[in-house]
Amino acid sequence: MQGKSVKRLLGYIVMLLFTLAVLLAFWKLGSGRYYLFATLLIIGGMLPFILGFERKKPQAGEIVLVSVMSAVAVVARMAFSFVPHFKPMAGIIMITGMAFGPTAGFISGMLSLFVSNFTAGQGPWTPWQMFAFGMAGFAAGILYEKNIMNENRRLVTALLGFLIVVLIVGPLLDTSTFFLMDGMLGDMTPWAIYLSGLSVNAVNGAATAVTLLFLCKPFMERINRIKLKYDI
Repeated sequence: MQGKSVKRLLGYIVMLLFTLAVLLAFWKLGSGRYYLFATLLIIGGMLPFILGFERKKPQAGEIVLVSVMSAVAVVARMAFSFVPHFKPMAGIIMITGMAFGPTAGFISGMLSLFVSNFTAGQGPWTPWQMFAFGMAGFAAGILYEKNIMNENRRLVTALLGFLIVVLIVGPLLDTSTFFLMDGMLGDMTPWAIYLSGLSVNAVNGAATAVTLLFLCKPFMERINRIKLKYDI
């Protein structure tokens, strides 16, 4: 199962790199439909995770716990809405992926963003956010299966959470920003968007690291206790 998860992650990384290359080619050629094309690809990329979670035939208790963790992630985003870019939500999503597996982590990230955007604001960026934070939960789940991230390695887990946000979540959202604002950017290159987003991604990554540092162990202990008690 672990080997399959790693192969699946590598496959999606290759797909994302290929998609980015195609989208940049569309931009260079002056096509006006690249954002719609990108959004459709992102939505299509979410379908295998949804179908995979369904094929797993999760128990009712697992669905309830993943839903509760998604609700906690939504509340975490709303509670820190007054602090620009400092959102603990990604950390909660990663804990969900660690506790219930990569696919459940992706589903949690996807649902958390969709629900929280009813407050933060829905728009054409929503599918990108859903996919980006879903990938955060998915990556954390895989690293937990490989015993690289876990509740007993708090500093390592916090650092890896920071890197997942800065290297995966942030660049995906920056790509969304570039294609959404292309008509207003003039001669600005995609790299200018990525560089300008580094500070935002670093703040969000820091919030994720702090969340994992202080909440990962107590959350995982309580979740594992519930899973044991109810045979989930």
